[in-house]
Amino acid sequence: MLSAAASPFSRALKESALATLIVAGLAFPIIAFRADPDFNNLLELSARWPLFLAFCALGFGLRFLLSLWESRPKAALALAQATTGKQRKWLAPAALAALVAYPLLILALLGPQAALKWVDTFGVQILLYVLLGWGLNITVGLAGLLDLGYVAFYAVGAYGYALLAPLTGLSFWALLPVCGLLAAFWGFCIGFPVLRLRGDYLAIVTLAFGEMLRIVAVNWDAVTKGEAGLYGFPGLTFFGLPFIPGPRGFAAHFGVAFAGVHKLIFLYYLVLAIALLANFVSIRLRRLPLGRAWEALREDEIACRALGLDTAKIKLTAFALGAFFAGVAGCLFALRQGFVSPSSFTFTESATILAIVVLGGGGSQFGVAMAAALIVGSSELLRELTFLKAIFGENFDPTQYRMLLVGIAMVAMMNFRPRGLVSMRQPTITLGPEPEARS
Repeated sequence: MLSAAASPFSRALKESALATLIVAGLAFPIIAFRADPDFNNLLELSARWPLFLAFCALGFGLRFLLSLWESRPKAALALAQATTGKQRKWLAPAALAALVAYPLLILALLGPQAALKWVDTFGVQILLYVLLGWGLNITVGLAGLLDLGYVAFYAVGAYGYALLAPLTGLSFWALLPVCGLLAAFWGFCIGFPVLRLRGDYLAIVTLAFGEMLRIVAVNWDAVTKGEAGLYGFPGLTFFGLPFIPGPRGFAAHFGVAFAGVHKLIFLYYLVLAIALLANFVSIRLRRLPLGRAWEALREDEIACRALGLDTAKIKLTAFALGAFFAGVAGCLFALRQGFVSPSSFTFTESATILAIVVLGGGGSQFGVAMAAALIVGSSELLRELTFLKAIFGENFDPTQYRMLLVGIAMVAMMNFRPRGLVSMRQPTITLGPEPEARS
């Protein structure tokens, strides 16, 4: 029994040692030394041994834990799966209650000033990416259409509000659906040229569309102001009450002390409500014939056509509806930032949103929300790790390793959970029991 128990442990040690050697070989030329130009414009190498050793230790630890996890007894695995199934019933209500209580709890614990960052960065921003992920989940997760230019529809919504709000004088509530419809129109337009494309060719065309829109935003100075961006457009109001100090503001109307966090809390609940509405619409559509047609298109387009389904309409509706949610998110982004520029809509944003869908699990709403919280939340937490400068030097910037961590997560997910964090999805339609034969 002792040898049987020691076998998984020894195997884990061997695999971890091999993984450490691989990490050391890959990290030595790029991590162990840093190249900086001197006054003569010549490169100087500075050693970063603590960072190199940290990468090796991380590789050893992760591989060791993974080996032990893979060697779990089957009984423990079955018990974990049964426990997970029982927890699903109360997981969604508990998560919703936590989301509703989050900004109020942060405000009570940290105060109005310190709560600004936590409500904005770890609240509003994560919810915006959840909304974007749920929108792209329709196009990629349900319909199986690989879209690498999704950020273009995000930009259409943001620029739509920034341009139309001062021009028309309409409120945010009136322009919110307009921005979504503008993005849906462009999603419908891009759907036509790609009706006969699939796979890599579809991805290339959508990537080109996203880059074309960004270049237009950079060079059309008369409308978009180029890299200088758009600012000064009307901000968010509480049904006509602006979040400003003074007798006309939100705080004076309700008799409370003015605080900048009030606007962020209202924006947080607004984005949360719109995200929940998008989730409800996606779930309901998936149970309708349109949603089942999306899934049929994802599984096999040829078989979908053989069943008599109009694949052109199916693709166009997937592109348009996914773009609609991106346009709504872009409008909310413009309200949050108060400034819109092309630098906010690069290919990196499209890659991040696609990574959220892939890591969460295509077609899984809860998995996409989890992935958005992990990717965006961990990226922002890297900014708080300033104590690492005392270990790795003053020039060490943890945020530079954001995309590296996302890439490592993608590689690990493709190898160990290719269907994503939440790979199990309830079927949209099930067959009931056969009726009993009458005598």
